[in-house]
Amino acid sequence: MTDNLEKKEALLEKRLEKIKSLEEEIKRREKKIKDKEKSKKQMILRLSPSLWNEIATWAEEDFRSINSQVEFLLTECVKARKGNKL
Repeated sequence: MTDNLEKKEALLEKRLEKIKSLEEEIKRREKKIKDKEKSKKQMILRLSPSLWNEIATWAEEDFRSINSQVEFLLTECVKARKGNKL
């Protein structure tokens, strides 16, 4: 009888190891997806000096970098555009 229990326990331990392995794989895949979503595309943007200065001043007032300010402004414009289409 104890031999039968030992076999069942060993089987359960194997199943538990497999479940843990699958959980780790899921976590790795989720992290990969999140990292992919966090990545940003780079682009070259040419601005006139006067526009650059305006954005730089605005960014400083909002405690943002110029890059963050440009991204913020573009995001707001896209939101506004989507809102106008409804």
